[in-house]
Amino acid sequence: MKLFDRPATAALAALVVLALAGCDSGSDADRASASGPSVIAPGKPGEENQTLSAEDAAQQRVDDDSPNSADVSFARMMIEHHSQALAMTELASDRAESAKIKKLAERIAAAQGPEIDAMKGWLKTHGEKETGGGHDHASMPGMATEGQLRNLRAAQGKAFDQLFLTLMITHHEGAVTMATDVKAQGNNIQVEEMADDTIAQQTSEINRMRDLP
Repeated sequence: MKLFDRPATAALAALVVLALAGCDSGSDADRASASGPSVIAPGKPGEENQTLSAEDAAQQRVDDDSPNSADVSFARMMIEHHSQALAMTELASDRAESAKIKKLAERIAAAQGPEIDAMKGWLKTHGEKETGGGHDHASMPGMATEGQLRNLRAAQGKAFDQLFLTLMITHHEGAVTMATDVKAQGNNIQVEEMADDTIAQQTSEINRMRDLP
């Protein structure tokens, strides 16, 4: 007696082939899921964002650190952000009462002036304009409003000292937020280094300002 007839054997073999093919043909999404959560990678200027696995995003960073839109936006926004800080520190020399506030303003100006030059140089090196992207002044975290700046310009003595500290702490916190964001979204090593410097320096100054009377 035959254990298997030929048609049944052929059908069984076909099922095995299909099962093996199904196991080997997982979707791209399944493979991305297996290698970690997906990452939204900002595209280069003028290009759309990409959705990559965490592994692919890390490998892309190793292979190519060319600037993406997040890097360019960070440099442009920080130029404007730092410029406002310089405008605020210029007021301290003849309005502040505390010598410590005056020294603080001098340190901030001495640090952020060269940082502006570095960011302008970075943009020029990569063929990018200093302005662009349609950034709204008010959308940048920590930026003082025109009304707040008018009040600061009108203040004198202790009133100036208190308002200066309040506005500058908020301003520094905004810079730390933007630097943290570009470390997660950017692709350029030099921008990441600038962001690290911003976080370290401005966090230290925030702590120093909070200790001032």
